[in-house]
Amino acid sequence: MTATVERGGDTTPEAPKTADERILHSSPLRKLLTRPELGSVVGALAVFVFFAFAADGFLRASSLSTVLYASSAIGIMAVPVALLMIGGEFDLSAGVLVTSSALVSSMFSYQMTANTWVGVGVSLLVTLAIGAFNGFMLTRTKLPSFIITLGTFLMLTGMNLGFTKLIGGTVSTKTIADMEGFPSARAVFASTLTVGGVDVKVTILWWLGLVALASWILLRTRTGNWIFAVGGNEDAARAVGVPVAKTKIGLYMGVAFGAWISGQHLLFSFDAVQSGEGVGNELIYIIAAVIGGCLITGGYGSAVGSAVGALLFGMTSKGIVFAEWNPDWFKFFLGAMLLLATLLNAWVRKRAEATK
Repeated sequence: MTATVERGGDTTPEAPKTADERILHSSPLRKLLTRPELGSVVGALAVFVFFAFAADGFLRASSLSTVLYASSAIGIMAVPVALLMIGGEFDLSAGVLVTSSALVSSMFSYQMTANTWVGVGVSLLVTLAIGAFNGFMLTRTKLPSFIITLGTFLMLTGMNLGFTKLIGGTVSTKTIADMEGFPSARAVFASTLTVGGVDVKVTILWWLGLVALASWILLRTRTGNWIFAVGGNEDAARAVGVPVAKTKIGLYMGVAFGAWISGQHLLFSFDAVQSGEGVGNELIYIIAAVIGGCLITGGYGSAVGSAVGALLFGMTSKGIVFAEWNPDWFKFFLGAMLLLATLLNAWVRKRAEATK
């Protein structure tokens, strides 16, 4: 029934009252379609089912543990890279930064004959400083992150090789396995736990912890709101008081922290480090984040999605081995997954917008 309102002797129909939009609840389907990781989850299920039938032994507990380890090696870096991409930026130096972190830790411990934990601590400070440098240069120069981090990538690549040969005379570091503190550091960064008779690498726990922490930051803190705002529209974010520069510097330092964890795992897994490692891995981290639903343009994505993207990478890389296929085809499957996931994510977003 329509109410009427008298204005100056006229009787004018009053517009019917509508519910406050703030108390309207979205349908479960709409909420599901708006999740950025939906496409990657569907893809991961498809890949899992495929290799479950195509590869003998894929469903064994030991095989799944191997898949999770391969996924965690990528996922530890994919999580902070995803947050950075949600904030609208890239880091092309992430791959070699992992190697730089390992080299600093190893060479400082060896040359100073110090406890390996001293090298680990120095490596953390140096790695975070490199991340802060990337963020500072980006916010001060206003140059694209592609240019800034490409320059850092080239400098780190040269420094890794140059300093390693200058100090040690070879392209690899000396072993530090017999130094004080090595066993405890290996237990933290590269140990193997036995759960239900299955060997589980500690990096899986690091990975899951980072996913949980990043998800909490994105969804439950003001910093998470800043990250989405900066990635969606930097000028609008700055206009409403978001500390854009501090947010971006913090995101680059987050990538550096992930590189430090991965670097220490690399060092304490093999005792020594090759200075040329890590080149090209930055693309794999970005691919995992994109497959997980992050947009190249920023402002959209999730930490869980990056974890699913890393899981897709792990299942494909190890599934091909278990299926006894030619591993030369791995990059083909990786590229196909990237395209399919991107197309599926675009379709999901369009469906989500259509249901609003």
